Amino acid sequence: MSSLFQPFTPDRNEPPRRRFRPVPMRLLIPNLITLLALCAGLSAMRMALEGKFDIAVYLVLLAAILDSMDGRIARLLKGTSKFGAELDSLADFVSFGAGPALILYLWGMNAAGPVGWIAVLVFSICGALRLARFNVQIEDPNRPAWMANFFTGVPIPAGAILLLLPIYLDRSGLPNLLSPPLVATAYTILIALLMVSKVPVFSGKKLGARVPRERVLPLFVAAIAFVALLFSYPWEVLAVGSVAYLVSLPVIALQARKMAQAERDAPPPPAEGEPPAA
Repeated sequence: MSSLFQPFTPDRNEPPRRRFRPVPMRLLIPNLITLLALCAGLSAMRMALEGKFDIAVYLVLLAAILDSMDGRIARLLKGTSKFGAELDSLADFVSFGAGPALILYLWGMNAAGPVGWIAVLVFSICGALRLARFNVQIEDPNRPAWMANFFTGVPIPAGAILLLLPIYLDRSGLPNLLSPPLVATAYTILIALLMVSKVPVFSGKKLGARVPRERVLPLFVAAIAFVALLFSYPWEVLAVGSVAYLVSLPVIALQARKMAQAERDAPPPPAEGEPPAA
């Protein structure tokens, strides 16, 4: 019987285990912001379950603001990591893939019956596919140079904000053509397809890297005016902004196509050691 349970004798030749190494604060701050965005997305779903749709929308917007900050702060602090990128994708799916679709479903799309729930599933699945494609494309070394300023398809935070347009219109008192459940269902599927489409969408990542001095003051005034309007007329600003975003997509896609064509038509760079053509 004693042979079944051998006494524990530590192996003296076994290398000592590594102690937990301290994690720099510059790595923790971006991940903390990501977790706050995740908490906002989860809380938005709870508010929707309680029928507090206004608060639910505000929490989705808060999650979007935090999501726009974590990556920039990580790059600023030189705290980017593979862990942070994976955590950001998971948080984005919850906050922008599952949460907004559930909010819109509980707000009124459930009256469409099973079709409304199918639209929720389609939106969430397309959101997951959009995130997976983004993670793959960002590591592609063969991406054309012009794509540095564009996303492929509507990014999932923008898709979440666009999805809630029926609620903005309802709260603002503007004409709401998206209020019928079946129309809201069709609109949900449209936004889902835009996320997984190959439509070039302006990313704005390099926007404002260097601002000319003469434009600093107008930019400050425009930013203050936008914030003032957003706080004074939140639903109207969100509704008009969402419609303007949708209308701008064909224009941006056309501009991206011209940039891609210009890059293809440009002469190839001279080989190393070869003098440039006259």
